[in-house]
Amino acid sequence: MKPTSRTVRIAVTASRIAADRPHHPDHPDAYEVLDRAEIAEVLALWPQDEPRDDFVCMCHGDAGVSLYEAGGERIGSAAPAGPLRPLFDPLDPAGLPARHRDRWAAAAPAGLREYAAALARGAEAGPAHGVPPAVVFGWLGAVREEPRDAVWLLAERAPVRLLAGRSTEELAWAVRETDRTGLEGAVRFFAGEEFTTRHPKRRRVPDTARDLLLRHARGHRPADLPVLERRLLRAPEDRVRRS
Repeated sequence: MKPTSRTVRIAVTASRIAADRPHHPDHPDAYEVLDRAEIAEVLALWPQDEPRDDFVCMCHGDAGVSLYEAGGERIGSAAPAGPLRPLFDPLDPAGLPARHRDRWAAAAPAGLREYAAALARGAEAGPAHGVPPAVVFGWLGAVREEPRDAVWLLAERAPVRLLAGRSTEELAWAVRETDRTGLEGAVRFFAGEEFTTRHPKRRRVPDTARDLLLRHARGHRPADLPVLERRLLRAPEDRVRRS
């Protein structure tokens, strides 16, 4: 049995991106391939004369592709040259990165799929009108089957872009309206740079929303708790929203 047949994970590292080469704006510097069919596709094109395990051939430029077995040992490395190159090209519609982005866009909540599809193509996407921020919180907080695939960076950035333009008051009301998955996303957003760098006057959150965020962070995202405790400022008591 060839050593490569033990492969259960492929790690891709983009180390040098040529300035004059087109590149998807949200393509990560490193990602993983875990899907069995995609791993089999890579292995079918794997070079027969593999480089030594202690030498990753970078002679064709942009990335190193490494194979790992279940125990975590690296069992092969190569550059995505020759037949492998299109598979790892971020802009090739048939390549692995584009497939990962397409799957992510198709799984977006209703009302956000067009927005997600535009970003998946690398295009500028306008605001998704009519989508409540509570839904966007849920999109950000949803557990993904392969959280380190080639779309992980876009999956983090896309919901945050939608939330960044919303007022703190609107976001705080959304915290009260969302579910547990949405609270996961809300904690991530309120502990992130897009919120923590706001002016202090724009970081004042009513007690009800603040307590929900702190309680969820305490139980599920303890690493975010100190940031929330420092950066979430108290607002005057909640007012009844008028229709």
